[in-house]
Amino acid sequence: MPTSIFIAKLLGPIYVLVGIALLTKAQMFRTILQEFVRSQVLLYLAGFLGLLAGLALVLTHNVWMLHWPLIITLIGWASVVRAVVTIFQPQQIVLLASKILEHRAIFYGAGAANLLVGLVLSYFGYAA
Repeated sequence: MPTSIFIAKLLGPIYVLVGIALLTKAQMFRTILQEFVRSQVLLYLAGFLGLLAGLALVLTHNVWMLHWPLIITLIGWASVVRAVVTIFQPQQIVLLASKILEHRAIFYGAGAANLLVGLVLSYFGYAA
């Protein structure tokens, strides 16, 4: 459990800040996403760093119990899967990004989801 609390303290505030940023600066993130998918170097780098972070989470926190630490495990595995897709099928990421850019509400939904996950992790990391 100390590992879960440490990771919650680490990821919680990051997710809160990203959520707030997505909710308040959606247009800026649309521009960033447009520029990001134009660069094969950035796509590969994001895949590599995502794989590094995802594997670090999975290797240190692969906890499959129906309790709040499962959120951390799911984040780790989702990061690994997304990173592998980004490295081996970057065109799928570009296609997904183009669909995301068509719908402004997705940025607000992603912001709300990030904020919620961040608040939950922060609560369990700092307050519980």
